[in-house]
Amino acid sequence: MNSSIISKAGLFVLLAFSLAACQVAPYDYSALEANKPRSILVIPPLNESVDVNAPYTFISTVSKPLAEKGYYVFPVAVIDQFLKENGLPSPGEMNSVPLQKLREIIGADAVLYTTINQWGQKFQLVNSATIVDSELKLIDARSGELLWTRRAFAQQSSGDGGGGIAGAIIGAIVEQIAGSIVDRTPSLSSAANALAINAPNQGLLPGPYLPVENHPE
Repeated sequence: MNSSIISKAGLFVLLAFSLAACQVAPYDYSALEANKPRSILVIPPLNESVDVNAPYTFISTVSKPLAEKGYYVFPVAVIDQFLKENGLPSPGEMNSVPLQKLREIIGADAVLYTTINQWGQKFQLVNSATIVDSELKLIDARSGELLWTRRAFAQQSSGDGGGGIAGAIIGAIVEQIAGSIVDRTPSLSSAANALAINAPNQGLLPGPYLPVENHPE
């Protein structure tokens, strides 16, 4: 995995994923291996969060790890504009386009559908956390078969401030103020997507355009 993808904010998630990978059975890749997609079309996500900007922050962070995994990824901004110009102004309408039509017009082998469950900062009494949480599903554009699915999750929490409950409250307030100035969701989303796509035993298999020297042994 390219370490430049993962921000410092997401490093702890890497450890969690690595530990979890040792405790779960490998993903069943039979459908992915049988269909062998070469190109991926990313559809703007369905958004279940309260952040209206979440879908477009997400799609700006998912193409790079997919491409680095060895797949051709259709330019997300171009596809988004194309769909809007053809009478599909919202992600909800874009997600309703039949797979056969996407295959016929765009020529994608597979389509990545995403549902965003949580996005942005959450402030609690003694803690403030920025969370990105989405479900990724890669669907074969020819058969409609599920090829791969994975949860992409990352969280950055405030520290305890070094002073018990009072310090925790102060830390959470400081984190909330800082979070209102600096949006951490792009870096967290980049980390979550890279980790999901590259997770041992559960991530996406290498695509056809991955250089041979980068293939896992």
